[in-house]
Amino acid sequence: MNTNITDIFFDLDHTLWDFDKNSEMAFDRIFKTKYADIKTIDFIEKYVPINQACWKLYQNDQITHLELRYNRLKFSFDALNYVISDENINEIANDYIEFLTDNNHLFDGAIEVLDYLKSKYKLHIITNGFAHVQDKKINNAALGGYFTTITNSELAGVKKPNSIIFDYALNLAQTTKENSIMIGDDLDADVNGALNAGLDAIFFNDKKIEAPTNFKQINHLLELKKYL
Repeated sequence: MNTNITDIFFDLDHTLWDFDKNSEMAFDRIFKTKYADIKTIDFIEKYVPINQACWKLYQNDQITHLELRYNRLKFSFDALNYVISDENINEIANDYIEFLTDNNHLFDGAIEVLDYLKSKYKLHIITNGFAHVQDKKINNAALGGYFTTITNSELAGVKKPNSIIFDYALNLAQTTKENSIMIGDDLDADVNGALNAGLDAIFFNDKKIEAPTNFKQINHLLELKKYL
């Protein structure tokens, strides 16, 4: 246990906010309303890895925000051999962003661990997500009261794993690298990004993927009590 820690930085999607579950519910609403011939389960099977790949490109500045929104849908429909117009793809993209924050499932133990940590540390968010969407997620899921600062990539001008976003977040939180730790699900963006920026890090490995053992990792949020 690092007794120097005063500030904890959390990723939002896939760490506290259950993106996969909430995303599937948003798509299910769209398809049942307007595209009854698409089975949500079939679409999601294609979409999840494609979305992850598109996000990797986005966080490394290889595609734009608009390309991310379009490509992840276009490539998923192509993978299903489903013919759909660009106009309809853009309509789905807009509906998806609107509906996504209507569902606010959190990971098991999220509120319990935040309640536990809040009395001991200052808590913060660092997210690559789009500001207006992330703000809605945080507010609709009643998470806002837990966090002293929220840093998103639009504010910082760069995305994780770029060290500048961590420096920006530390400055906003008025704390230091030595007193801070990052918790997230993405080995590249959250863990290696934080470590390279000089912060400690904990990998939230809820899917129990094979990962290096040279840093702290947990499979359930309540396991944070072992470290903090």
